[in-house]
Amino acid sequence: MKTNHPIINLFINLLNNRKSKTGLYLVVFILTYTYVGSFFTLSPTEYVDIPLLSPSLNHFFGTNGQGQDVFAQTIIGGQQTLLVGFISGFFVVLFGSLIGGISGYYQGRTDDILSLVVNIFLLIPGLPLMVILAAWLPSGPSTIIAVLVITGWAWHARVIRSQVLAFSQQEFVLASKVCGESDFRIITVEILPRMLSLLMSSFIGATVYSIGAQVGLEFLGLGDISIVTWGTNLYWASNDLALLTGSWWTFIPTGVSIAFVGFGLTLLNYGIDEISNPRLTSEKILKNEIGKDFNRNGITPFKIK
Repeated sequence: MKTNHPIINLFINLLNNRKSKTGLYLVVFILTYTYVGSFFTLSPTEYVDIPLLSPSLNHFFGTNGQGQDVFAQTIIGGQQTLLVGFISGFFVVLFGSLIGGISGYYQGRTDDILSLVVNIFLLIPGLPLMVILAAWLPSGPSTIIAVLVITGWAWHARVIRSQVLAFSQQEFVLASKVCGESDFRIITVEILPRMLSLLMSSFIGATVYSIGAQVGLEFLGLGDISIVTWGTNLYWASNDLALLTGSWWTFIPTGVSIAFVGFGLTLLNYGIDEISNPRLTSEKILKNEIGKDFNRNGITPFKIK
């Protein structure tokens, strides 16, 4: 079923693709249990029992080294981590699209200057810069978002620039310029809707990067350790020597949750790639059909490069 709205068409195609549908279900599941589950949990900062109590009916995921409920910390911690991850992913793509779009559309000296700025940020090692900024700036969610945006926007600007540069030479853009349409309308009405799949894929990729980087920084103690997040859960588990004491329940639930989110978003991203580039799906079908033909004839199939 096709409609005239690109967003609705993209959503329908996502539900018709096996990878994106599975990824979407995983992401919805994580969002549901982190936000709905919070109504059925204890306070994550309340001292509810003796420290490092193993999982039981009273505490499904046991308690941590401070006697706090790990189940509550896993659920509540997911809210903060996912919120920061999605906000950071949005601003990474927004800032990258703004710089890349202006660079690719206006070209000339504007393109030269902005491309130089993008290249400088791409040459700077991202991880050391991230650690230095997170250690130097005041700790907190807003700092984490700012650090992730500063270190992550340049790659997306490069991708968006190349796409806008290709679109700027198309007939529909040249015709819009001849008709006297404003640059803002050409970019927002003519170009951006044709880049919806790319923008969605960039947003999901940036969100995965943001969640992973955020957890890593907080695990190193570079975030606000007084806030319950998946990263601070791992920080306190490491601080309490969970591996040496065998207290696996203090970090396994958080690690599995992070893995589920990353896996779901990655599947969703793969699905968007197949939808926006049908050649990926057609090549896969071609390989399968050729393989079946060879197997029926008792011949070992060759590899298609």
